[in-house]
Amino acid sequence: MKRKKIIVIAAPSGSGKTSIVKKLLKLYHLNLGFSISSTTRSKRKNETDGIDYYFTSNNDFKQKINNSEFIEWQEVYKDVFYGTLNSEINRINDNNQNIIFDIDVKGGINIKKKFNDNCISIFIKPPSLNELNERLKKRNTESYESLKLRIEKSSKELLYEKKYDFTVINADLDTATQEVEKIITKFIKN
Repeated sequence: MKRKKIIVIAAPSGSGKTSIVKKLLKLYHLNLGFSISSTTRSKRKNETDGIDYYFTSNNDFKQKINNSEFIEWQEVYKDVFYGTLNSEINRINDNNQNIIFDIDVKGGINIKKKFNDNCISIFIKPPSLNELNERLKKRNTESYESLKLRIEKSSKELLYEKKYDFTVINADLDTATQEVEKIITKFIKN
């Protein structure tokens, strides 16, 4: 079986990467399989375990690290881990689909390094830092302290943009999704 293509969508929190990925997954001509990340963060009210993330405890996550079960992992915030399980790559390959990641900025760079030419990385950028701050506030999913941490981290993550193959500015969700779709379509045809 020919190895399928790998697409990394990464962005600072609140840039719209998850919304873009959800729209892309509905485009059947792209034949995308979503790589479900593992995380130790708390589940939000609109999320489902095993669909949005695999929610796990810090102890379980660290045991998986020790067992080399992750292809990549990061401590994104203090004591909040995210990672990609090897089993996710195998699951999607077994389904003969292209793999799409909705992943943090550093995790995206690590995936690109592992898969090189078989991987394309797309950085989703907000139109401005002020707009990003407003989006994070409107989500209303964070405490004041958590929101402050995310905003500080987001400004640092924007500095990683040049490490990605493409940048798409998400000023309008539909327009940004169409731009990402064009990039992916060209990539998977090669």
